[in-house]
Amino acid sequence: MAEALSGKVAIVTGAAGAVGSAVAARFLEAGARVMMADEQDRALTTAHADLKAPDRTAKFAHRLADRLGAANLVAATIDTFERVDILVQVPRATSPGDFAELQASSLSEAMEQNVTASFLLAQAVSKRMIEISAREEAFSGAILNVSSVAARRTVPELLAFSVSCAALEQLTRSMAVGLAPHRIRVNALALGAVMTERLRAAMREREDLRAEMLRVTPMGRIGEAEEVAEAALFLVSPGAGFITGEIMTVDGGRSILDPLASPVR
Repeated sequence: MAEALSGKVAIVTGAAGAVGSAVAARFLEAGARVMMADEQDRALTTAHADLKAPDRTAKFAHRLADRLGAANLVAATIDTFERVDILVQVPRATSPGDFAELQASSLSEAMEQNVTASFLLAQAVSKRMIEISAREEAFSGAILNVSSVAARRTVPELLAFSVSCAALEQLTRSMAVGLAPHRIRVNALALGAVMTERLRAAMREREDLRAEMLRVTPMGRIGEAEEVAEAALFLVSPGAGFITGEIMTVDGGRSILDPLASPVR
């Protein structure tokens, strides 16, 4: 898939983080031009500079959880690259706290950042894609949402994040049906333990966390952001041209493991 995205333009949000920056880098290798977006301006500037491809990349720092922010990002992408073919949205808010202690504001924040922001940007991008589809017979668009296995595996301390990811996955399926007539595919990645800044911080706070994650992951290791990027590349590439509305799990087998070790039926 060395040149699988040749001639394509991709927007990648969360691009200052490990997963987003890895996706941007892999898409560049596959021939795409990439607009990197994130709320963290300084970190985004660093991530963008690290790619060392100023002629094929651009950056846009703006709050995305509002319609104006989404519209501005899409407009900046069109101004820079003249089109948009691919959108990858990496989650932002986790809002830790179990049911008894969780503030309603935390649930609202998770829904706003992970669902509303994804909806608004996907809507703004898809409108541009539909315009391109109407005039280009060979057009094929792709939207990829990054979710988590927490959407289906209950973690009480991550209630808000889990609920927002479950909503994001249903949004993915609904978008897939609505956009299919316009030759726009919509899929998602559900991630397990992947080495990110957030996971590193969590492991520093909890010495037993790494061992526990390895115990519940059949493959016996933590995933790398570059592995997520490979899965992302497949789902937005022509090789996945007949795949839409799917949630691909990238978790080393963690979500298929029965936590009850004893052979009891």
